Amino acid sequence: MKDKSIGDTLLTALAYFVALVMFFPILWMLLTAFKTEQNAFTIDPHFLFVPTLDSFRVALEQGSGYLHYALNSVVSAVVSTLVGLLLAIPAAYAMAFFPTKRTDFTLVWMVSTKFIPAVGVLIPIYLVYKQLGLLDNLAGLTLLFTAMNMPLLVWMVYSYFKDIPKDLVEAADIDGASTLQTMRKVILPLALPGIASAGLLALILAWNESFWSLTMTDHRAATLAVYIASFKSAEGLFWAKMSAASVLTVAPIIVLGWFAQRQMVRGLTFGAVK
Repeated sequence: MKDKSIGDTLLTALAYFVALVMFFPILWMLLTAFKTEQNAFTIDPHFLFVPTLDSFRVALEQGSGYLHYALNSVVSAVVSTLVGLLLAIPAAYAMAFFPTKRTDFTLVWMVSTKFIPAVGVLIPIYLVYKQLGLLDNLAGLTLLFTAMNMPLLVWMVYSYFKDIPKDLVEAADIDGASTLQTMRKVILPLALPGIASAGLLALILAWNESFWSLTMTDHRAATLAVYIASFKSAEGLFWAKMSAASVLTVAPIIVLGWFAQRQMVRGLTFGAVK
């Protein structure tokens, strides 16, 4: 019994250590944001210093201002997530409750597209977007985010639907319910925690996406990823100002994740315990 207690203590200590290691970059970014550029560039790290808000002031005034980039991030992330769910839910419903001999292949093929590096398809997508006039266009960027997260959304929602007994669908069909009514009134309420967690994950991925934002936008549709990169100049990196911009960028999604963590855990473990 004593050995078990010691083992639990060691595991707890290890868990706290790993959490500290993972949190340290965020802590260092937060500290750097309150430093002057001179303190941020010093070789020896300073944990004790006189904090200043100058970097935040400059960051908020950069370009068209923080709100311009933040609004683009909110619109592209939220709309792409909602559109993705509207498309993923019917697709996952059909695959889960009306599978065919090609269903497994289709699912594996969809997930396999996530294995392709984004830079591998950059040139054809860039040329298509240029011809269609979608470069530096918020609608075009939102479409990219939707396509980027679609395989993940379909796979996750499909896995949640598979945990729901098919007998419910058959019972609703016997009672005369249409496919839409069965999905809306029977299946969706049962799978709501899983769908919510899938949507939250897609929202976070779209919010954090930087590659497509940097390559497909310039200013008009630029997101917060472009906002952070704008603090790099020919003279080098402005670490304090870039850290302040990073804090302003990650703060909304960290707050959202904090309040939604219970829903995320509930959704990700949906159906795990029978």
